[in-house]
Amino acid sequence: MTTPTDCQHCGDAPASESTAEPTLKASQPSRRRFLQSAAAAATIGAAPHLRAQTQAPAASSAPQSNPVVPPRPVTLTVNGRAYTLQLEPRVTLLDALREYVGLMGTKKGCDRGQCGACTVLVDGRRINSCLTLAVMHEGENITTVEGLASNGALSPIQRAFIEHDAFQCGYCTPGQLCSATAVLSEFRDGAASTVSADVRARPAALTDDEIRERMSGNICRCGAYANIVAAVRAAHDNA
Repeated sequence: MTTPTDCQHCGDAPASESTAEPTLKASQPSRRRFLQSAAAAATIGAAPHLRAQTQAPAASSAPQSNPVVPPRPVTLTVNGRAYTLQLEPRVTLLDALREYVGLMGTKKGCDRGQCGACTVLVDGRRINSCLTLAVMHEGENITTVEGLASNGALSPIQRAFIEHDAFQCGYCTPGQLCSATAVLSEFRDGAASTVSADVRARPAALTDDEIRERMSGNICRCGAYANIVAAVRAAHDNA
């Protein structure tokens, strides 16, 4: 015979198990719900970045306001010959000599006026051709390294560079030669330098210090400076 206590115990056990299981499942999130929540959070976080990426091309495709300046005729006298070129006003003298005239002796080194490889002579005065515009030199006489020789004979400074082995790779040599040609001319005209004893008077002699100072705007990455100084001094002494 079953007692009331036993009946109550037997009837409650299945009921307690059935009510506990739904409570446990309700308190723990399912794997699917967790993954859905994580995906939604990632999408929200990436939305500003995606919006910026889609907006960037629209900003870069804005029309340019700078007007295009058409080329115009420019006449340059280079090594005694006149060249009429179609040049934009922004073309440098260096690019005009190399790309339009076809004289490749003048080298493009730093393109910032720091190395001297692009040195040419304009009316006898040395300049960095990368720092000046071609249109500024109409009516002037431009001399490049190709114009230093005369009637097939090398100039004194060119011969001195060969005799004293004043170059190695040769890339800076055209600018060195043009600059050295101007140094000899400047000294003959009595121009002083920052190492001259008296800048108000004609320098007494073209010393090694004078040569180094006057040639300091031309860089030789191979380090042939001692031979360059010797070549300039020899060309001066034999003049």
